[in-house]
Amino acid sequence: MNVLIVGGSGFLGAELIRQASAVGHSTAATFATKPGDASRAGWYHLDLRDVGRLEAVVDEADPHLIINASSGGADWAITATGPVRLAMIAARRGIRMVQVSTDAVFSGVAVHYGESALPDPTTPYGAAKAAAETGVLAVHSAAVVARPSLILGNGRSEHERLVHELVDGTVDGALFTDDVRCPVHVADLAAALWELAESDAAGVRHLAGPDAVSRHELGVLIAERDGLDAARIPAGLRAESALPGPVDVRLDSQATQRQLHTRLRGAREFLRSGP
Repeated sequence: MNVLIVGGSGFLGAELIRQASAVGHSTAATFATKPGDASRAGWYHLDLRDVGRLEAVVDEADPHLIINASSGGADWAITATGPVRLAMIAARRGIRMVQVSTDAVFSGVAVHYGESALPDPTTPYGAAKAAAETGVLAVHSAAVVARPSLILGNGRSEHERLVHELVDGTVDGALFTDDVRCPVHVADLAAALWELAESDAAGVRHLAGPDAVSRHELGVLIAERDGLDAARIPAGLRAESALPGPVDVRLDSQATQRQLHTRLRGAREFLRSGP
C-alpha cells in the first residue's frame, strides 16, 4: 500500500514510518525543515500553507492513505487550515485519511472526556486543532480524527528530554502536580493509528493511555527509569502560574480500545518496563 505521512520527520511521524516499513508499505513522508531517515521513506518538503505544493506532493506520492501527524503549533494556517485543505484533496481523490489531533482541544473543566465530548479549547493551539477536527470531518466524512494525550517513548520525546534538562539544571522551570494527562507510548499510538487507518472506522477516536498522571509524577517515573535523581525535579502548580492551558484532562479511550488489537499501555507500566 502507498502511504503518505505528513509530518514524517517528527517524533510520531518517525515511528509511523518505522512501522510502515516493517510491514512493507511504500512510504512517502513530508518535512518542514529537515527530512528524517532517508532509507525508510521518500521525502518531500511541504509547507501546509502552500496549496499548489500540497496538490503536487499528493500527485507524486499517489497514496492510498494519508496520515497527518504534523504540528504547526498555534499557527492557524498550518494547524487549522492546512489539514482541511489536505482533507479536501483526499476526499476528492478517494484517499483514506487520518488526522492526528490532541487532548488540548479540551479545557479540563469536565476533567473526563469521552469521544462524543465537544471541544472547548482554552489556548490558540487547542483552538486551531479543534478547528482542524471540525473542518476535516466536514469535507471528508470517512476520515478518522485521532486524539492522543502526551506522547512518550524511547527517551526521545520532548517530555523525557525536559526531565533530563531539569535534573541537570540546564533549564529553569517546574513540573506541575495539578496538571494531569493520560500519556501514551509512541509505539502503541502508531500501531493503533495503523489499525484505525486500515479499518472502516470514521469520526473521532481517543488514543490515550489508561493512567492519569500529573506532569510531576510523570517526571518522577521518567527519572526513576533513567537512573536520575527525581528529588531534583522542581514541582509547582499550574493554577498558580501565568501559563495558559487546561489543568486536568483525562481522555476516555475505552470505546476505541475495545475495537483494537493494540493495547494502549499506561505510563506507569511502560515507564517501569524500560525505554
